[in-house]
Amino acid sequence: MVRSLTSLSRSSGVMGMRNSPVWKSNTDPVMPKLRWYVKDLQDWADLYGIRIGQPPVFPVNSVKAMRGAIVAARHRLLPRWSRRVFETYWGELRDISQDEVLAPLVEEIGLDPAEFFAEIASPEIKDCLRANTEELIARGGFGSPTMFIDGEDMYFGNDRLPLVEHALGRAPA
Repeated sequence: MVRSLTSLSRSSGVMGMRNSPVWKSNTDPVMPKLRWYVKDLQDWADLYGIRIGQPPVFPVNSVKAMRGAIVAARHRLLPRWSRRVFETYWGELRDISQDEVLAPLVEEIGLDPAEFFAEIASPEIKDCLRANTEELIARGGFGSPTMFIDGEDMYFGNDRLPLVEHALGRAPA
């Protein structure tokens, strides 16, 4: 039997509705936790061989990038899009809310920027992201990445990937 894995994007809507203490900690941080957080991010970056810095715009308005993920997925370019957006924000420390930052990424993955920006502004794409966000909240999710196996078995966070791999390998319930 083939197991199914679903990953739903988060939006600032999820964070605002589910994680208001997280947002508060951005303006009034607990210093020992903040020092640990910076070290933890660097540990993950070292493990995966990626760059993670401290973006000057944090948290960032990622709505256009998330709508772009829907467009990229429809063109079977989601992994390339996601990686480039991640690298641009966390590695290059650039503001991914800005069209002039996203446009070169759109071209890099092989899409036409004019068409891309028209699509992410369309009611269809906006509604799709809104529906994804509402579905994640309804299913008990509270951030990104959230992954579901076989529709119900929820995992949150990149540190849960070994558990996701294990769950995918076990016999279906």
